[in-house]
Amino acid sequence: MRACVQRVSSAHVEVEGEIVGAIETGLVVLLGVGANDTQADASWLAGKAASLRIFEDDEGKMNRSVMEVKGGVLAISQFTLFGDCRKGRRPSFVHAAEPELAESLYSFFVDELSKQGVPVETGRFQTHMNVSLVNDGPVTILLDSAKQF
Repeated sequence: MRACVQRVSSAHVEVEGEIVGAIETGLVVLLGVGANDTQADASWLAGKAASLRIFEDDEGKMNRSVMEVKGGVLAISQFTLFGDCRKGRRPSFVHAAEPELAESLYSFFVDELSKQGVPVETGRFQTHMNVSLVNDGPVTILLDSAKQF
């Protein structure tokens, strides 16, 4: 499972002109599910995202998590994070999970974040979404459950 985690001062997602999810201070997590991912990957990634110390403390150092700053997460399903561009000019998505598995693990990821006390907003799975955000810093971190050890 892969995630592009961005620290934001605000973000929202629209589907067909309707805002379906929005946060103020917090994280936008673009989440890609791989064909071999499991609930263990989703659980690890949720824990890592919730506890990443990428918000500034009183001394200006990145030393606080989204939970500590009482921020939220806007979680967006993003299968293109598994795009393989090594051959040709068109990405291959053969390593991305099939929609049924991807939706199940995406929902599990959202539930795991919520269980940790993080307010979570979402987009809509398998729809065209417009995501708007103000990247604070900018701070962008890439996480991959295959690289946790």
